[in-house]
Amino acid sequence: MRLLIHSIFSKHIYRRLLLLCLLLLVSKFSWLADNQPDFERLLALAQERYGDDGFQAIVQWRKIIDNSGSTHQDQLITVNQFFNRRIRFESDLQIWQSKDYWATPLQTLGRGQGDCEDFSIAKYMTLLSMGVPPEKLRLIYVKASIGGASSRVTQAHMVVAYYAEANSEPLILDNLIDDILPSGQRTDLKPVYSFNSVGLWVGGASRAIINQPEQRLSRWRDVLTRMQNEGL
Repeated sequence: MRLLIHSIFSKHIYRRLLLLCLLLLVSKFSWLADNQPDFERLLALAQERYGDDGFQAIVQWRKIIDNSGSTHQDQLITVNQFFNRRIRFESDLQIWQSKDYWATPLQTLGRGQGDCEDFSIAKYMTLLSMGVPPEKLRLIYVKASIGGASSRVTQAHMVVAYYAEANSEPLILDNLIDDILPSGQRTDLKPVYSFNSVGLWVGGASRAIINQPEQRLSRWRDVLTRMQNEGL
C-alpha cells in the first residue's frame, strides 16, 4: 500500500515538474517571438516610403538578424559593423529639420542616414531581436571629449552598452569607432544617464532610479510607439 501511494505521489510530482518545464519553455519562446520584428510589415513600409533602396536595406537587416552569431560577442560585432558601415552620419537638422529627433530603425535604414541616437537605437533594437536579454543592454547618454580624453571640448553623444553580468564593466558600441571596447578604455566618454526598456540610471550608478523610463523620457516613449506601429 505504501509503495502504491509513493508511486502515485512520485508520478504526481513528476507531472508537476514536467508541466513547469513546459511552461518555462513556452514562456521563453513566447518572449523571443514577441521580440521578433514583423518583417512583412517593415518591408512593405520600406518599399512604400523609401523605394527599392529602402526595401533592400531591410532585407539585409533581416539577414543579419536571422543569421546572427551563436555568441553575444559575435552579435555585438555584427551589429556594430552593419550600422557603422551602412549608415552615414548626419545631424537631425539635416535629415529631419528638427533640433532633436529620435528615428526608428526603419527610418534610419530607409534613409541611410542618422545621428548618434539613431545609430544607438537601431543597434539596441537589433540586438534585442537577436535574443540578447534587455537587462544586458543600455542606451547611454554621454559627454564625449572632442580631440581626445584630455580635451575640455565636449558634445552630447549616445552609445550602446553591453553588460555580460549585472555589475560587470560594459562593452561600448559607438558609431564613432568600429572597435568595441570596455568602458574603462573609453576615457573620452563621461556617462550622464543610461536607460533601457526596464530602467533608468544616473551616471555610472548600479541601481536604477525608476523602472519605467518611458514615463520620464518623452522621446523614448515616442520612438517606442512609432517602432511598435512599424512592426517592432
